[in-house]
Amino acid sequence: MEGQIRGLQRMVEQERECEAVLTQLMAARAALDRVALMVVDNHLKECMDSSDPERAQQRMKRVLEMVFSRYSVSEPREEPLPGAAELPDKEE
Repeated sequence: MEGQIRGLQRMVEQERECEAVLTQLMAARAALDRVALMVVDNHLKECMDSSDPERAQQRMKRVLEMVFSRYSVSEPREEPLPGAAELPDKEE
């Protein structure tokens, strides 16, 4: 990832084509997202192994809030979405 960032800096300094810079930027961001997901995965596993269920729940809630805010999605709803009861169950 460090090399990708340095490469991005060089591309901008060299005034490379926008498409090439954006492609490299998206690749670097995807790599960072993969690392972030690994960190979250490890943290959630630690939370689940906690001997204090209340503390584990608080930690998991904070992690999920950060993840949801990062990806600009709403937090999961407690109640079902309107019309969700009308959807057929998935067949396995």
